[in-house]
Amino acid sequence: MPWSESQIRIFCFLSIMAVIAVWELMAPRRQLTVSKRDRWLNNLGIVVIDSLLVKILFSTAAVGVAIAARNHGWGVFNVFRLPEWFSIVVSVLFLDLIIYLQHVMVHAVPLLWRVHMVHHADLDYDVTTGLRFHPIEIVLSMVIKMVVVAGLGMPVLSVLIFEVTLNGTSMFNHGNIYLPEKLDRYLRFLVVTPDMHRVHHSVIIRETNSNFGFNFPWWDRIFGTYRPLPVAGHKGMTIGLSQFRHAEQITLIRLLLLPFVGNAGRYSLKYVGKDPEHEKLQ
Repeated sequence: MPWSESQIRIFCFLSIMAVIAVWELMAPRRQLTVSKRDRWLNNLGIVVIDSLLVKILFSTAAVGVAIAARNHGWGVFNVFRLPEWFSIVVSVLFLDLIIYLQHVMVHAVPLLWRVHMVHHADLDYDVTTGLRFHPIEIVLSMVIKMVVVAGLGMPVLSVLIFEVTLNGTSMFNHGNIYLPEKLDRYLRFLVVTPDMHRVHHSVIIRETNSNFGFNFPWWDRIFGTYRPLPVAGHKGMTIGLSQFRHAEQITLIRLLLLPFVGNAGRYSLKYVGKDPEHEKLQ
């Protein structure tokens, strides 16, 4: 009996997370600074809440919209009968571009930054950081993807590939895993690596507002948001946000309330900050 979309996604999620978690134990890139147990309880707690909320609010997710688009002839790819392989490749690339632009948007708009800072407030950087998004952001991202999928009439397979890939690469590029420098340098031409994305989680504003890509690294280079290294180096850099430096500030309940009561700092693109060499923590 063929696997359902949910079974495929759960299997890939658990498999990739297990591999990255073991890799972090065997070959960590950085020494963790706060309780891993507490962080994992907070971060995975958010994952559970996100998953339940999506199930409650959406009777069908992005893959379901793609099925409906195919059945009803919605979207560009269902009007212009293009080769299937071409539609799949273009769809995956376009969805990745949309996620990149969405990521820039949640940094650029102060109100959305308040939601997104839940992701950045983590005091360490590991596989669970890639899963830590406020429920409001998860819902916003799902709505954007569903609209794009319906508008283009994306093939069902392309949406499934993208959803599985996005989830997997988010865990990979947030992993506290060591990669040889030469391998990392070459991989950056194909995929966002942990060392590339870790710069984005720097406490320094100019570094936080760089390296927005999740799957493919090309958008940062094309749009001028690429930064190869943190100014303090990967082992010397500080992870997180300057206004949240204590674990008791970012427990699960406080993370859920953070967009409404937390200090937004000066991290949105409205306050791009000075060059890292001269910028002081706020």
